[in-house]
Parts: sequence; C-alpha cells; structure tokens
Amino acid sequence: MASYTAEPVNWNLAQKMTFRFFMIFFILYIFFEPNGVLPFSDTLAAIYLKPFFKLIPWLGAHVLHLAKPITIFTNGSGDTTYDYLIILFITVIALTGMAIWSVTGRNTKNYNKLFYWLCVIVRFYVAITMVVYGSVKIVKLQFPSPSPGRLLEPVGNMSPMGLAWTYMGYSTAFNYFTGLAEFSCGLLLFFRRTTTLGAIMGLVVAGNIMAINYCFDVPVKLLSTMLVLMSLFLLFRDYHRLLNFFFKNREAAPSNLTPHRFKTKWKNIVLVTIKYLLVAYVVIGDLISAVQGGAQYGDKAKKPLFYGIYNVVSFVRNKDTLPPLITDTTRWNKLLISYKDGAQIKFMNDSLKYYSFKPDTTNHAFVVNSYTDTLHKYVLYYSFKKDTMLLNGAWKSDTLHIRLAKYDFKNFRLLNRGFHMINETPYNK
Repeated sequence: MASYTAEPVNWNLAQKMTFRFFMIFFILYIFFEPNGVLPFSDTLAAIYLKPFFKLIPWLGAHVLHLAKPITIFTNGSGDTTYDYLIILFITVIALTGMAIWSVTGRNTKNYNKLFYWLCVIVRFYVAITMVVYGSVKIVKLQFPSPSPGRLLEPVGNMSPMGLAWTYMGYSTAFNYFTGLAEFSCGLLLFFRRTTTLGAIMGLVVAGNIMAINYCFDVPVKLLSTMLVLMSLFLLFRDYHRLLNFFFKNREAAPSNLTPHRFKTKWKNIVLVTIKYLLVAYVVIGDLISAVQGGAQYGDKAKKPLFYGIYNVVSFVRNKDTLPPLITDTTRWNKLLISYKDGAQIKFMNDSLKYYSFKPDTTNHAFVVNSYTDTLHKYVLYYSFKKDTMLLNGAWKSDTLHIRLAKYDFKNFRLLNRGFHMINETPYNK
C-alpha cells in the first residue's frame, strides 16, 4: 500500500518566499474584501475600512499622481479605481513584508503549520463565497427572467453585461445547473478530505465566472480572478500528485490529510464545534436569505398590478388623434409595466423613459411623475375591457385619451419556443 505523502521538512528558498508573500497577501485581501466570510464581517468592515477611504485617495493623488481624484468606492461594482489601488496597496505591503520576513526568518526550515492554517482560511473564504453564489442561482435571484422592457430591447442596444444577464436569466434550468455546481464546490471546500476535489471544481466554476466577467464586462473581475488564484493555491499542495495522475499516467500517492491540532483536547473540541456551527450558519443562512429574497424580488415574487406590455392603439391629445409617425417624439408607442410603482413609456422614435407609475385602485387611476421631477404629478384614470386598457387624464398641459391593447407574452419566440429533445432541423432564428 502506498505511503501517505509526508510534509517536507526543509523548504527551498523559492517555496519560503512564495509562501511568505501569499500569507500576507491573502490575509490582507480578506481583510479588505471580507465578502461576508464571517458573521457580521461586512458590518465590521464598514467601520474599520473608513480610514482607507482617505488613505487610498491620498496615495492616488500624491504618490501615483492620478489625473482624477478617487471619489467612488466599492459599490455595485467591485472593479472601481479604488478597488484596483487596494490590490496594488496590499501587493506592495505583501512584497515588503516578504522581504522583511525573509531576513528575520532565514533560519526557518519550513512553514508546514502556517501553510496548513492559511489553506484553512483560504478554502473557507472560497467556500463561503461559492455557497453565496450558488444560493442566489438555485433560487434564481441573481439573474431574473427577461422583463417586458428587456424583451422589447434590441440586442444591439444591450450592454455586454445586460446581454449576459438576459442569457442567464432566460433559463431556470441553467441557473439550477450552475448554482448546484457552485454550491457543491463550496460544500466540498468546507472539509479537509474533499478540499482537492473542491479546489478542482472551484478552478472550473470560478474560471467560468471569471471568463463571463471579463468577456461581458461584468464589474466583478477582481473577485472572480482572486477566487481562481485561491483555487490554484489550494491545489498547489497536491500538484505532484495531480501531475502524476492527469499527465504522467503514474501512481498518485494518497495525500497527507493529518490535521494540525492543539495539544489540549478541549481546544480541539471548541475548534471543531466552531467549524460546524459556521458551516451550518453559512449554508442554512444563505439558503434562507436567498429564498426570502426570491419571494420578494425573484421570478416567483408577486408581479406588480397590471404587469405587462401594452401597445398603444390610439392616442388622442387635446381631441387631436395623433398618427403613429416614427418622427413623433411625444406620442406613446408602448407602455411597459414591469416593476412595482414604476413603468416605462416607449415613444414612437423608440426612446424609452422611466416614470413613477403608482396605481390608486380606489380611484382607478395612476399617479405619474418622472423620477427627475417629483413635484409635478399627473393623474391618468384607467378602465379595462378584456385586454384593452383605456387611459384618460391630464398630462402636463394636455388632455390625453389613450387606448392600449395588452400584448400576450406567448407571442415572443424566446418564450414560446420551449425545449425540444428532438429537432429534425436547427431552429436558429
């Protein structure tokens, strides 16, 4: 029977210096990008990162001499100038720390114990991130189904990110597939014995996320790249075994999975208890949060009142019936009600404007105002005859009488095509 791969007693200089760099780099990265790794870590980060909101812009202005001051910090985008400077900042500190550590620790033979614990930290960071990613896909919360506005938008007008979101949002089954892959990757990385398989899955899954982010201009490039780098780092320990198995057709000896433990028994019991409580908190908590979010914002959330696409059949302004001329910038073409208390009006020249469109069911009316002008509100009274909506009321200084016909979503080829196991000819429209 093959013996377990023993931890090396003596590390060479390259191994020591590489470890020292990544030990500092990964810990600093998690410090600056906690990403919900521990309970309440994001709340704490909002407090301890405040000084860096001043330091990093100052360094950008006075050390790097950037042309523009940094005024935008991490938000919906994780690829802001501030975020890139944070990566540069921690890289410089990691290189400096590596140099100092290499001088002070030149007699150290190995870092087996520290390497073990760094792997624990890294795999839990990747694991928790993957569980979060997987949860919002399994519940189909991250990528919503195409909205009325999106269904009518020409592909050429979409942003690359909007195209990716539409592509992912179209298929519920594909969300399940990618979500389960990410969620399974996270579960595997929580446990020492399945770390290698989890890291291989992480490399594939995070690599796919990274490719989408780079190729479709999704502003999560830094985080996805870091997940790939961390997955590679976790595989480094077994690179000889993986090389033998995948490329050299040689025997791959079992890995040494012996954990580094405390000498005192009660400390180990506390450590294991904390681990399983954290795993349960993350897995159960993320799933509950995703389900709650899905019920409120996802595809299964209650649709707004009068949800749908309404084509304008006739448009009367001040008793004048306006013909549907594509040069008319004021005549409505379509009314799109796709989200709560809001709607989009598509005009004849294909321009699209967003309005607050709050229904008043008591008076059978919509209270309308533009989001840039909340002082001036207009009231349009509605009535229905089957799938026909009639709107009457004042709009700015005019009186409008609009007749609209509700459009059946089943008429969209994207929605009515469905799945076909057998295709005698390609259906590529």
